[in-house]
Parts: sequence; C-alpha cells; structure tokens
Amino acid sequence: MTSPHATHITGPMEPGFDTVLSQEALQFIADMTRAFRPRVEQLLAAREIKQRALDAGQRPCFPKDTAAIRQGSWRVHTIPPDLLNRRVEITGPTERKMIINALNSGAYVFMADCEDSLAPTWHNIINGQLNLRDAVNRTIRIDTGDKPYQLNPQTATLLVRPRGWHLLEKHLRVDEAEVPGAFVDFGLYLFHNHAELKRRGTGPYFYLPKLEGYLEARLWNDVFQWSEQRLGLTSKTIKCTVLIETILAAFELDEILFELKDYIVGLNCGRWDYIFSFIKKFNHDPAFVLPDRREVTMTTPFMRAYSLLVIQACHRRGALAIGGMAAQIPIKNDPAANAQALAKVRMDKEREASDGHDGTWVAHPGLVPTALEVFNRLMPTANNLERLRSDIEITEQELLTVPTAHITEEGLRYNLSVAIQYIAAWLGGNGCVPINHLMEDAATAEISRAQVWQWAKHQCQLTDGRKITIDLVEQLLADELSKIFSHPDQTASARTGHHLNRAAALVAELTRSPQFESFLTLRAYPQIN
Repeated sequence: MTSPHATHITGPMEPGFDTVLSQEALQFIADMTRAFRPRVEQLLAAREIKQRALDAGQRPCFPKDTAAIRQGSWRVHTIPPDLLNRRVEITGPTERKMIINALNSGAYVFMADCEDSLAPTWHNIINGQLNLRDAVNRTIRIDTGDKPYQLNPQTATLLVRPRGWHLLEKHLRVDEAEVPGAFVDFGLYLFHNHAELKRRGTGPYFYLPKLEGYLEARLWNDVFQWSEQRLGLTSKTIKCTVLIETILAAFELDEILFELKDYIVGLNCGRWDYIFSFIKKFNHDPAFVLPDRREVTMTTPFMRAYSLLVIQACHRRGALAIGGMAAQIPIKNDPAANAQALAKVRMDKEREASDGHDGTWVAHPGLVPTALEVFNRLMPTANNLERLRSDIEITEQELLTVPTAHITEEGLRYNLSVAIQYIAAWLGGNGCVPINHLMEDAATAEISRAQVWQWAKHQCQLTDGRKITIDLVEQLLADELSKIFSHPDQTASARTGHHLNRAAALVAELTRSPQFESFLTLRAYPQIN
C-alpha cells in the first residue's frame, strides 16, 4: 500500500487494519518521522560512541556540566488524579484477552506493552492498536468458547509502552526508510485515542523504555510538544513515566526528570533490563562479571543503591518512584512451592514499600492481591511522596559495585535453556513466555544470553573449577536443546522444532561473536513477519 505522502506499508492489511492505518494517522506518523528521525539516528550514533569509550575503560559518573540541575529546587508538573495512586501495576502485551484480564485484575495501573513482552510481528503491532482502541472505548471483549471476557465497571488506569529508540518498524516506511517503532506505537495510540481518553476523564499516558540519558529524554519531550500542537491538545496533556533500566540513566535521574518536567510523573525501576545493561555496557571488563542470574536480586548492593537513588530523586522533585517486577507465576499444582514463591514476592514488596516506593509491578493477576496487601499495610496513603529519603547518599562507586561472581553449571544451563525457549517463542510471535514458573520477556532473555557471552568471553571459572569456553557452551547448548525437545509440556510456540533450532543457532551465533550484540531482538527481527 502506497499513500500520496510517500508512506509505504509493506505488511498485509488484515480486516480492521485500515481503521488504524488511516490516511490521517499515517500522515501524522510521517510528519513526526520527518521531524524527528534525524535526531533518533544521532542519538543511536551517540550510543555507539559512548560504548566505545566504555570499552576503552571510561566509567559513568554524575555529569559535572549538569550539576546546577541536580542542585536546583525545581519540581515536575502536576500529576493527574488517576496517576497519584499506583500502588500495584500489572504489565503485559497488547493481546486482547491479556488487556481485559489486566484491566480487571484489581491493579491500579495496567501497562500495555508494545515492547519487551510483545514479539513485534506486523499482526501483533497493528492488532494491538485495535485492542487498545477498543479498551479505551470500553468495547473490548472476547469469547474463547470456554468463557466470555469483557471489562468490569471499574478498571485499572491504562498506560502504553512504545518500543525503544533502537527498534525500527520494517513494515512501515517513510521516504524509503523504516519508521522508528516508537513513533508507530506512540503515534497511532495518541492519534486515535486522545479525544476519547479526555472524554472519559483520563489521558494519553505512556511508559518510556531504555533511555540512556537526558538527551534521549529531551527528544521525547520535543515529540510530546510537537504532537500536542499538531493535534490541538492542551499543553501538558500527555503524561509519561520513564523506566530506569540502563546503568547510564541511573547517573542522570535528575536530568531526565528535568528534561521531561512538564510531562513526567514518575520513574520506574526496570530491574531486568538494568541488569542486562550493566553486563552490556561493561562487557569488555572482566571486573564487571556478574554471578548466576538468580543471585542478582534487588538486595544486591549495586541494585539496592540504584533503587534507593530513584526514590530519592523522584520524591525531591514531586514525582512517583515505582518499584520493580515480580515475575513469579502462581504454581497451581504445588501448594507448598506456590506458598514459597508468594513469600518471596511478599518480602520483595515489603522492602519496596518500606524503602519508600510508591508502587510496584507484577506480571500475573494472581500476584495482585499479595502486592496490594503489602502496600495497603505499609503505605496507607495514596503514595510515599512525603518520604524524601534525605537520610541516604548514594555514591558513584555504589552504583558500580560488582558482587562476587559465583558461576555454576546449573546457572549456565539455566541461561541457555531460557534463551532457547524464549527466542523460539518470540520467533513464533509470542513475546511473553512462562518458563520455570517465571514470566520471561525480552529483558530476562537478554540477561541470559548476555551472561553466557560474558562468561565465555572472559573464560570465567565455574564453581567446579572448569573454565567456560565456547566449546563448553556449545556442548551444554546442544544438551539443553535436547532436553527441551524431550519435554512435551513446553510452551506450545516453543515446541516447534523449526523455531527451537533457529533459536539455539542464534544463541550459539551470539555467543561466538567477538563483539557483543547490543540487542538480541535486532538480530532476530529479520526472521519474523
């Protein structure tokens, strides 16, 4: 499909897609792309330059040239009433049944995800926009044959997470170049829903992923301003929460808040991507090797330091600090194991509420009651904004303190198995996969494959004395692939032999690469439709 304004759709037009991909909506995205794509490209080039500096030994610090911003007494703009109480948030892809269940879950916020938990097939992206539009209009429903699903009278507040700056949408081109995926996700949702959201007393609210510094936040600020002017919206209608899920962003929290101060209402501790970023940014340095994935928790010193710093920075500026994800899934057939898993979730949420977080994330509706009980008990008010945490002082060194690396064969095998199963599911169109009673998404798969690369790169030693070499990784990779094939109860999309073999080949390819691949999804994206 070619439009008069040099916008080309290369994906198939399924029923209903034309109502989302209208000429007016495409013109809005095309104009946004022409206005801001050069800056996206400049920022991505700046990321590469920064990575080369880190590879050469440079380490992040609190920028000297923005000290005045950190020392100033400014605050962010007013938070809308329906975003003041965010004690429990649930996340998930823009799949129809998921949207209904999440909005009905009892959580205060649902983050509909166009990014890490959504495999970006053309069908998923555009069908997701249809689902979001129906959710905003409260007409969304589905009948699976076993049960009809529709919205309850009272539902969670809806936020949408567009893709990060690094991801392009290959099925939509403007002036012969692929459009940034963020503009597709943000632009379509805003264009089609801003009027109905206003009519219903809410607004276009977004989660912004994977920012690596304040200049990337500045770009979003300018996109917001441009969009409001173009659509005739009242200034500061758009509101956003920024995920702090890169190590570089942790050194520029005040600056990110400042750049977006007219639009931002909070920061979120995106713990899984943050761990991945820690590995990625210092991948050349053997001093930054992390232990088994299961050992890196929010009580690990560098993670706890970042969490506390987010609270302090947010509350000083009048913004909310949202805690991290509980990825556990209820274990229905094992009450003892389920009780143990819920106890871990409860302990994690008690730490967050006690520290001063204003809310937390869960991945499954079954965890909402546990998280709610904790925050209702420990945070009886709408939020913790009055807790300024002036009693703490987080240093640059604390943000970079590396825990002792205990690496086991079990941990190596676990990473390989998760990476194979998740990538196979992703290639099959599913970006949110239950594995070993945890909800895995792209961020957790990134940790798994990144650790394997890091351990092999530096020939780290297992606790049994063996060195981790490419040969050992490929031996264990083949073994784990065989185990997955032998278990018929694996996730249906990951059972397909073609996807599993492609996934294992990709893990091997990424591990053998002399240079660390910045995102596995960039390498895998050409293989999906």
